[in-house]
Order: sequence, then C-alpha cells, then structure tokens
Amino acid sequence: MDASADEFDAFVRGRTAALLRSAYLLTGDQYLAEDLVQSALARTHRAWKRLHASGNAEAYTRKVMYHLQVSWWRRGRVAESLPGDLPEPATADRDPHDRSDLRLALRAALLKLSNKQRAVLVLRFFEDRTETEAAELLGVTVGTVKSQTAKALARLRTVAPELADLYVRKESAR
Repeated sequence: MDASADEFDAFVRGRTAALLRSAYLLTGDQYLAEDLVQSALARTHRAWKRLHASGNAEAYTRKVMYHLQVSWWRRGRVAESLPGDLPEPATADRDPHDRSDLRLALRAALLKLSNKQRAVLVLRFFEDRTETEAAELLGVTVGTVKSQTAKALARLRTVAPELADLYVRKESAR
C-alpha cells in the first residue's frame, strides 16, 4: 500500500463511527445509515488525493452524505415501517430520566418526522449548523430550513410529549 492508501484507511477507521451517528440520525435506520456512509466514503476515496492535500476530507464526506440523502428522498423511496410499537413492560422502579429510555423515545419521535424534517433537525441541533450552512448542505433555501425546522419541532411536540421535559432542561441549562 502506498502512503495515500494508508492515510485514507486511517481516515476511514478514525471517522466512520462519527459519520455513522450522523447518518443514522439522517436516515432513522441503521442499515440505510451504513449504506449512506459507504456510498459517501466511496466518493471520498475517488477524490482523496485532492481532499487529503486540503485537509477537508471529513467535511467533504459529510457534505456528500447530505447530498446523497437528499437525492434518495427525491427518488421517492419508500422506507420500511413497523406496523406498531411493542408494549413496554410496566415497572414501578423505572427511572424516567434514564438515558436509554430517552434515546429510544427520541429515536421513535424522529422516525415520525419526514426525511427533510429529520435532516434539518440533525444538522441544526445535533451538528450545531447555522440555518445557512444547513441550507447549503441540503441544497435548499434558508426559508425551507426555517419552515422545516418549525414544522419538525411542532410535530415533535405533538408526537412525543414525553420529551417535553428535555426541552425544559435544555432551556434551563442556558
């Protein structure tokens, strides 16, 4: 292997976990997230010589992920959905602030959003992007980012009222 291949290999090993987290939040599905990251890394590999010299490999890979996700939406692909939720066993000693419960509730709520709304929330709040950056990455206008963010947050409040205390804790922390 030459030095360039070794460097790309190190990049993939070092950044795949972070890329998968973002991809999972974008797609809402572990397998689709893996496909998205794999496709983005394949494109990054083709441009590696140019990217490595500039030091922007991760930014390029993330932008490719967002663009691929948008193109997948536009194809009208129908995602699999489960017909219902499994009932939770009733336990009196369950801690309502358990992190795993919060993650599961947040995942279920995000899956109830449209792909565009989910992507906007991931970019704006998980990756802490500005409206302008999110619009540029998704290839839409800033107005679309604003309207999709507002619709997504309103929908989250409706479909996941159990997350309301999360909003209150986050606001009080500021």
